[in-house]
Amino acid sequence: MFRTASRQFAATLWRSAENIAQIEAGYQTGINISRAQGIGQRGFIDAIGKTPLIRLNHISDRTGCEVLGKSEFQNPGGSVKDRAALYVVEHAEKAGLLHAGGTVIEGTAGNTGIGLAHVCRAKGYKLVIYMPNTQSQGKIDLLRLLGAEVYPVPAVAFDNPENYNHQAKRHAERLENAVWTNQFDNTANRQAHIETTGPEIWAQTNGKIDAFTCATGTGGSLAGVTRYLKEKSGGRVKSFLADPPGSVLHSYIQSGGKLAERSGGSITEGIGQGRVTDNLKPDIGLLDGSFSIADEKTIEMVYRCLDEEGLYLGASSCLNVVAAQELAEKLGKGHTVVTLLCDGAYRYADRLFSKKWLEQKNLLSSIPEHLRKYIVLE
Repeated sequence: MFRTASRQFAATLWRSAENIAQIEAGYQTGINISRAQGIGQRGFIDAIGKTPLIRLNHISDRTGCEVLGKSEFQNPGGSVKDRAALYVVEHAEKAGLLHAGGTVIEGTAGNTGIGLAHVCRAKGYKLVIYMPNTQSQGKIDLLRLLGAEVYPVPAVAFDNPENYNHQAKRHAERLENAVWTNQFDNTANRQAHIETTGPEIWAQTNGKIDAFTCATGTGGSLAGVTRYLKEKSGGRVKSFLADPPGSVLHSYIQSGGKLAERSGGSITEGIGQGRVTDNLKPDIGLLDGSFSIADEKTIEMVYRCLDEEGLYLGASSCLNVVAAQELAEKLGKGHTVVTLLCDGAYRYADRLFSKKWLEQKNLLSSIPEHLRKYIVLE
């Protein structure tokens, strides 16, 4: 009886081993990725980057192109800004400007602050954030929850001394062992995308990429990815700016370098610009063109991405998707276009899926009737 039980147990083990081998064979890609990633010995910060590049199926099928989105919402802090946050802090450390127990100060409209809050907690620094008081209460609450000291201040133009960035700089100047990370003009931001985002996109497409597009706030993502892809491809990969209403960069590019007065605004947060930042300046001449994306197109894409792709994306991500679709149509069938899916909709749901807010912005009519089932908030 004992020998019979032993044989049955051995047979079960053999079948289990066979099943395990079949499972591993069927998931070899995931295993290879996990093996390459290994263990993040530095904790949170080692989880930044290395995000998937996914096919936007419905848009790809409609355009006849491969339209791909870099899933930056899968960064541990929830957005593409985790990359810049890490680089500006580590740049300050390497420059000897920031030491143990120090304070990081930044002016930010949201996601950079959230990325900095995570990085500062992981590294043991204090964080002070100045931001326009037009930002969502959800972002402010989250920053405070993550331990940041937050100062919402009136939204005024950059050339006004009371602009949130200038207030952040003055705050840093009053403290010892403190640094203003200056995300707009600190080129460590751009370097993050030259060294990480660009190489990831090239590797994930095996170099089979024809064009890249994204919006810009600080300019780091667009400039860094453009610089890398242009150099790696010998100039073959094209790069286009995606610009929201109220930003001057589309007109700057289309006019050959004339900077217009900024006017109007957009439902998007954290993108659009009234000047050429130091992050963008070295690479703006590499751009092959630009798209101006209306809010009406952006909000429709928020709902289309949710319904067609199963992607719960923020407005800036969906503006990028609209631009990628228009770029694919411009290039014609058979091309590969990549964009950034900057963050999810979680921080904006109280607006994007609110009937009252959509009516206030005159955007309700932009959402097709069959997609209005997702408007679940009053």
